[in-house]
Formats: sequence, C-alpha cells, structure tokens
Amino acid sequence: MEEANETIQGAASHAANETILKLTGDVCNFFTSLFTWDTIFRIAGTLLIVIALSFIYAMIKKFIKKIPANRLSTHHSLLLIKLIKYILYLIVLMYVLRLFGLKLSAIWGAAGIAGVALGFAAQTSVSNLISGIFLLTEKTLKVGDIVVVGGTTGTVDSINLLSIMIHTFDNQMVRIPNSSIIDSNFQNNSFFPVRRFLFNVSISYSSDMNKALEAILKVPDSCPCLVKNPEAKAWFDGFLDSGILLTLAVWFKTDDLITAKNQVYIAIKKEFDAAGIEIPFNQLDVSIKKEN
Repeated sequence: MEEANETIQGAASHAANETILKLTGDVCNFFTSLFTWDTIFRIAGTLLIVIALSFIYAMIKKFIKKIPANRLSTHHSLLLIKLIKYILYLIVLMYVLRLFGLKLSAIWGAAGIAGVALGFAAQTSVSNLISGIFLLTEKTLKVGDIVVVGGTTGTVDSINLLSIMIHTFDNQMVRIPNSSIIDSNFQNNSFFPVRRFLFNVSISYSSDMNKALEAILKVPDSCPCLVKNPEAKAWFDGFLDSGILLTLAVWFKTDDLITAKNQVYIAIKKEFDAAGIEIPFNQLDVSIKKEN
C-alpha cells in the first residue's frame, strides 16, 4: 500500500516538474523571439520615425506660435497645434502596425464589426467633436475669457476638440463637453470690451425721491474706472417692504469688474450720506397691549 502511494506521489511530482519546465521554456522562447535582429531593427526604425516626427512637430508648433494674433487667434492656434499632434500620432500608429506586419485591411474589418457595438458609445464623442468645430467657426470664446456654462463660472484655460477646461474662481478645474455649450445657454462675460452692471439700492419712504435720484447720478463722476460712453442711467424700480428700490446702471471695462463694484458701492454710500438719504434696513416693531 505504501509503495503504491509513493508511486502515485512520484508520478505527480514528475508531471508537475514537466509542466513547470514546459511553461518556463515557452516563456523563455517567447522573450527570445522578441530579441531578434529583425525586431531590433524594427524598434530602431520606429524610434527614428518618432524622433523625426517630434522634430517636425516642434518646428511646426514654433512656426504657428509666431503667427500674429490678428491673423490667427490664440485659441485657433492651440486647436491647430493639437490637430497636427493627433495627425502625427496617427501616422506613427499606422507605421508601427505596418512595420510589425499587421494588415490594415483586417483592422478596418474588425473596426467595422466593432463599430456596431461601439456606435452608441461614440455618439457623445462625435457630438462633442462636431460641437467643437461649431465653436471654432463661431469664435464665441477664447482662452482667458470668463464664461458661465450650466451654472459654472470660471476662466477658460484650454479649448480642445471635445471639451473646454474652465478654471473656477475657487481654484477648481471643470471639464465641460463642447456639446453642452452648444445645447445650453452660454454666457461669455469677456466677449465685449465694455459691459454694464446694475446696482440696486433702496431708500426709505421718508426720503426725497428727486434728491435721491440726483445723488446717485453723481456716483459715476467719482469712480475713475467707469466709462462715460455709454452714460450711466438711474431709475426707480419698485416699492419694497422696507423702502423704495433705486437702480443705477453703469458701464466699465470688462476686466475692471471688481474695482468698479468697490468704487460704486463706496460712492453710493458717500453721496447718500452727503444728501441725507437714508438706506433702510429691516425693522420689527413690537407693541405690548395691556389687558385690564
């Protein structure tokens, strides 16, 4: 009985050793086949092609960046550089496939079969790509613009073929697909060099409305960052629970938004104090009724 067990164990050990040796031999043969002279020459040829195309790409990129902004805008040049880079990537890929004997016809055939399965997944990318072309032709935004898309506000850091990257004011990066810009309301606060802003302030019901109107119209004269043309306008815009709403519309350079806000609010308070115009705040009157 013991001899039979020893025989079985010996046979199992021998079979395991043969399996390990076979696997080790297959792995060694695989790696050995990779390091043939033919493979080395192919790899060397691929490296030379990559180096040559990298040099060509660097020269083209340098040439494009030298084109004046009045002939080719910044975001157009960036998109053109990215398009050239993708084309060079495709050239390298096609060269490597042909170099290692992969037939492109077979790849296209497999792509045709896989295309049915991937069609739905690719719809979004194609939509973003087409939307990116529309954005490029419409020239509705450029790098550095302050935009509002779907409730997100920030500065455009980059414009890509499928999306744009927005740097929010709280230092967050937001990627917005191009199709979202086409399909939703898109606001570019930097598109025009001059913009308008409305300042709403309420005055008490006991204030002289004509005097308040004259006081608020003096505000633009004491704010250097405001532009004179178009001129500022002021009007009453309703009766509130605690006061009368007065609106001042002023114009300023787009880049001076923060400065304009600070100067205008300070000037409104100064002019109202000088004219004796009260800015009301919510008050609660409490009366106590005594019972007999």
